[in-house]
Amino acid sequence: MEVHVRSFFVNDDGEVPNNPELPVIVYNGVFADDPSGLEAAFNRHQWSGSWAGGVYDYHHYHSNTHEVLGVRSGSATVLVGGDAGERLEISSGDVIVLPAGTAHMKLSSSPDFEVIGAYPEGNTPNLRERNPTDRAQAIHEIRSVPVPDTDPVFGKEGPLLHKWVK
Repeated sequence: MEVHVRSFFVNDDGEVPNNPELPVIVYNGVFADDPSGLEAAFNRHQWSGSWAGGVYDYHHYHSNTHEVLGVRSGSATVLVGGDAGERLEISSGDVIVLPAGTAHMKLSSSPDFEVIGAYPEGNTPNLRERNPTDRAQAIHEIRSVPVPDTDPVFGKEGPLLHKWVK
């Protein structure tokens, strides 16, 4: 199975800070053969506190932790990085790793769309929405979130460890 990995930065748009130092990483098709293995892989690589569900349909972000989202079923269009961000077409088996502060929202999805989410070391995420008055505190929090020791998909050998260097 060939896995396509890409990464990109999203800019602060004045309402959501995004992350100025760490890119979003997308693993297309990494679990295409067995999307039921997402949660176990995340947990095995110390990304825990996992949950199953959807993605909110409004811009939101977590300023105190990074997040991994793996598509267990269905497909969706997700907007990452605020209104001027990047639209991602994701489907069963795809994984997105969002650095702390990166806004994301679901634009549309199939009826069976479900993701597994998790956080490095099982951190408990806060929930921030677009609010320019919260940005200063959020930016401070984002800068203090450490880079995880493992890639949620590949563990100690994954692309995240090369792409996420502060």
